[in-house]
Amino acid sequence: MSIYILGIESSCDDTSAAVIKDRKILANFIANQNVHKDFGGVVPELASRAHQQNIIPVIDKALRTANISKKQLHAVAFTNGPGLLGSLLVGASFAKAFSLSLGIPLIEVNHMHAHILALFIEDEHHPKHPTFPFLCLTVSGGHTQIMLVRDYFDMEVIGQTIDDAAGEAFDKAAKIMGLPYPGGPLIDKFAREGNPNAFSFPHPNIPGLDFSFSGVKTSILYFLRDELAKDPDFIEKHKADICASIQHTIVEILLRKVKKAVQDTSIKQVAIAGGVSANAGLRNALLSQEEKAGWQVYIPKFEYCTDNAAMIAVTGYFKYLQEAFAGQEVTPFTRFNSRKD
Repeated sequence: MSIYILGIESSCDDTSAAVIKDRKILANFIANQNVHKDFGGVVPELASRAHQQNIIPVIDKALRTANISKKQLHAVAFTNGPGLLGSLLVGASFAKAFSLSLGIPLIEVNHMHAHILALFIEDEHHPKHPTFPFLCLTVSGGHTQIMLVRDYFDMEVIGQTIDDAAGEAFDKAAKIMGLPYPGGPLIDKFAREGNPNAFSFPHPNIPGLDFSFSGVKTSILYFLRDELAKDPDFIEKHKADICASIQHTIVEILLRKVKKAVQDTSIKQVAIAGGVSANAGLRNALLSQEEKAGWQVYIPKFEYCTDNAAMIAVTGYFKYLQEAFAGQEVTPFTRFNSRKD
């Protein structure tokens, strides 16, 4: 018998709903919030209000597209953290009420684990999935971690940022350059036309498998400040080269630690997940290691890189098989923890 799961994602500023049949996605919709562009970043209160407006239409559209009724659902899975508390509460409250009214199980999902399990979504055009154990670099606006993945829900953080996340470094660099929010994808876009070796920025000397990006942001700030003092049009004249150099630096920092993780663990199955896994520079750098170092590299489909409910639904599917259900008393958490969910 096929299992149908409704997935709900509302951890930040995207309201998303998906319906999965076993591991195959039948529908996956995302409602973006353009209001934050005027503020150069996500405003939590505005995000939670927008979620309240978007959640019912998005879920209705997902069910209609999947061509199933809510009575055919076996469970509802939702993001319970980490994320913005107000945003999480909207999704959690709806999921609890939906579960209670239909008499179906409620499944809480760790957002960061879901990014990793998106690698297991069944897709005939993307049939390659990792086997256990494997290493996964999870990179987003709020997190940068190297995970040792032993099983679907046996994951250990073996390296993480001690300050800023890689995605935040991209966005802050873009903001310094005067690019609109969100700036990370724009740096990726302009970098494709630039010289990655045009300008150099220092790499942090952090022991072990941990990361640091605060110093990189500071060096970019001072570099642009000094160059603009000489030429007010410096950024506009060298935009592509600046973006390419910034991206090259951040990707090199990430790749250096992943290489060390491979060396330390002797695991050559390497995956990436999270919003920054959509970055072309990072994807290409990892893929190049397949030939150079004999790695097996796994990259999720572009549509499953950024926050989406498909990854919540597939995680819900695996938890449903284990009967790992939540009660109505479950509460959202804002910060990542490495507990086994």
